[in-house]
Order: sequence, then structure tokens, then C-alpha cells
Amino acid sequence: MSLNWKEIDLILSELDLPGSQIQKVVQTTFDVLCLKTHGRTGVKNILIALTPGACRMHETFKSIPKSDRPLRFAQFLNAHVVNGWIEEAVQLGDNRIVRLAIRCGISRQIKLYVRLWSNAANVIAVDEAGVALDAMRRLPKRNEVTGGRYAPEAALDGEGKQRAPKVYAIRELEGSGSFNEKIDAFYAEQGGALSLEALREQARRIFEIRINRLLASLEKLAEKEADFANSNRFKEYADIILANAASIKTGDSWLDALNFYTGGTIRIELDPKQSPSQQAEAYYEKYRKAKNGLSEVRGEIAAGKKELERLETTLAALLIETNPLVLQKKIRVGVDRSGGVDGAVSAQTRKTDAKRPGLSFRRNDWLIIVGRDAAENDDLLRRHVKGNDLWLHVRDYTGSYVFVRQRAGKSYPLDVLLDAGNLAVFYSKCRNNGEADLFYTPVKFLRRAKNGPKGLVIPTQEKNLHIKVDQKRLKELELCRIEKL
Repeated sequence: MSLNWKEIDLILSELDLPGSQIQKVVQTTFDVLCLKTHGRTGVKNILIALTPGACRMHETFKSIPKSDRPLRFAQFLNAHVVNGWIEEAVQLGDNRIVRLAIRCGISRQIKLYVRLWSNAANVIAVDEAGVALDAMRRLPKRNEVTGGRYAPEAALDGEGKQRAPKVYAIRELEGSGSFNEKIDAFYAEQGGALSLEALREQARRIFEIRINRLLASLEKLAEKEADFANSNRFKEYADIILANAASIKTGDSWLDALNFYTGGTIRIELDPKQSPSQQAEAYYEKYRKAKNGLSEVRGEIAAGKKELERLETTLAALLIETNPLVLQKKIRVGVDRSGGVDGAVSAQTRKTDAKRPGLSFRRNDWLIIVGRDAAENDDLLRRHVKGNDLWLHVRDYTGSYVFVRQRAGKSYPLDVLLDAGNLAVFYSKCRNNGEADLFYTPVKFLRRAKNGPKGLVIPTQEKNLHIKVDQKRLKELELCRIEKL
């Protein structure tokens, strides 16, 4: 289990961090951070773990393993807070959020907020104005990204007054020494088992979301298959309209006629604005599309069933894994957040995803790429998108370039446009407006602005798309985001 607020208060009082200097920051894994400090009582290694079910912050007396490669947040902290002095180390009421105020140089202060919530643990660095400089876990939905705002003090009830503390007790742990020593020994012995169960629950939750979404898609595809399978009726409607063309008057909305295929009567809906031949051709076109779409839908159903089987098999394998480190790696690396799993995405695809800048989302086999700044926009345009890929950007505001990768023989469906449009608005300066107009056009119709800033393009043959931000759609897209490790 994670630390409760009373235990956090006790740990902080024993640590006596104010007046200590941060000498080094080590990030051993994606959810474990260690601050090496030196103060009145000597050198301390302060462990911060965001592990689900075992969130904690305390002094550790175990050796700190080095990471195989430098991790982003540790590099940020080493560049900005190392050699800084801790001026304050307090918990915000009973909220299990620790605030470390660090003096960096003469006039600059950085605050590290350590949020020890099992379902949303994070470490966020902010400046004096409350603007996020970086976060250990970048969470756009919570605005915990560079440039976002984070001020948990504002959530306290009243004018700076905290709520009545929840009733918790400090655990009675075996062993001697300080509570920091006892809690360090406890998690060294029990932490693996605690985090294993939490990781299994995390795997179950992730996969069940994908399985349920896939089942819903298969249900819709089955309805479409049934509709396409009955496509012959459109051809029959067209034949009957042509046979009765002389009796159809301008403005008729329905045709009641003999169905010479069954021998009975039939009622066919008409478009009052079209001639009989035009209406017949429209039904013939529906017939052709349905006939061609039937094989495609059946292929999608077969692929979906195969994917469902793979998801269920992979989940079963994850739930019997006994090593929490191996399980964590499988969840992070083995799960493609679009719903696929290790093996469903080729090694070459993963390699390409890792090298590509920006954010990537894979939704129903469509790849959507978001450049977060001018440099990423420019790099994507130069090296990672092609002429028939689709480009979207908000009108009249600065923001991300959003690209949709072309699929051979496929036109861009409305759902994909809405997904890309929502991302374009979300990652722009008009995010808070709730809606915006967008340009969209194939990449081949973009022209670089002469002597313009990096990444600036002028679109031609562009079309307009009006987007009202759909929070449900954005949440679904977040689940489809491809993680780059």
C-alpha cells in the first residue's frame, strides 16, 4: 500500500530537509526518482516512487542502481535544481502532496510537487508563477505538461484552510531505527508484491478498455455486414424505378409499384428533386458500394476477431507474470496504445515511431501525428510525411500541425477528420475557446513561406472544417497514443 498522510508528515519531520543542498538526481526507472542531498545531518538519498499501489517518498539506505540510459525528467532536474538549496519541504494538509521549494541561484525558485496518489502519482516542477516547467509523467488531460499551470494549494477548502484531516494511523512496522529506516526495509521486502498486484490491475484495466472498444466496433461492423449483405435490394429498387419511369411525376416522394422480383407490391422512397433515371442511378451506385464494401467489412471483422483473440491471450499471460519489473516492461513496451500488442506492431514500425518527433496516435489503423512546436512541425514536414498525407491546422491561431498518414486505396473517413481536428484545436492557442475553424489539405499542396520562420507554410486547395471540441473523443484518443520509451 502507498503512504498515508500521517506517515508522510512523520517522514518529512525525520528527514529535516530545509537547508539541504541537492547534489545529484538519479532516475532509475520511469517511475522511480532519487534525490541525493547534503544537509546538517549528512548525506541522504531521498527515494520518490510513483509505483501504483506503492507510492512513497522516504530516505533509502539501499544502493541506487543506474539507469541504462539517461531519462528525460532526471536530465531536466540535473540541469535546473542540482546545487539548489531546499528552503521548504511540507505536505499540503492531508492531500499527500509534498511541496519542495528549491532556491536555484540568487533570484530563482523552483517548486517540486510530489503527488503520492496511487491512481495519479506525479512529480511536477513549476516556476514562481505556477507555470509547469516539466513533469515526470506528462499528463495533458490534467494540464501537467510544459507550459501548463499547477497550483494544488488552490484546491484546499476555504481561504487557504485545509479540510478536516482524514483518519489514518501510522503503521506499526517491524525493525529498529527511524520510521524512514523501517519503511525503506518494508518496501524492499514487500514492495515487489504490492506493485505486482497493482500492475496486474493496471494491465487488466488497459486491456479491458481495448477489448470492450473492439467488441463495440465488431458489433457495428456486424450491423454493416448485414446491411451490405442485403445490397441486392438497391439494384431491385433501381430496376423497378426504371420500369415505372413513365408513371413517376416531378415532386413524387414515393413510388408504389409491382415488385416483379417477388410478385407483391413495394414502396420505394424517391428524391423529389431528381429524375427517375437519376434516382435509379443513385440506387445502382448504392448497390455497387455495398457489394464492394461487403468483402472489405468481412475482412475488417476477421482482423478484429484475430486482434481480440490476441488481446485476450496477452492479458492472460500478463496476469500470471510474477516478476513486477518484467510485467511493468511488458505493459509499457508490449502494449501498443492503439489497442495492439507486442507482435501486432512490427519492430520496424516501433523503430520508426521512436524516431519520429511529436505525438503519435493510432486509431482504427489510421496514424495521426501532432507536431508540438515549430521545430517538430518543420521536421515532420521535411522527413516524416508524404504528398498525399493530410495536413490540418487551426485558422487565425498558432498551434500544432496535425498530419493523418494516408492509407493505400482508402479515403479519409469523417471520424478520422474529427479525431485529427480535435487534436489540432487541443494543441493550439484556441484550446479554451471550445471550437475553431481549421484548414485541411494534402501535404503536396503546402508551399513553404519564402524567408518565413521555420515550419511556416502556405496552404493551397485547402478546405475548411469547423470543430467543436469533444472531450470524450479526446479521452479516447489519449488511450490510442503511442508511447515512446
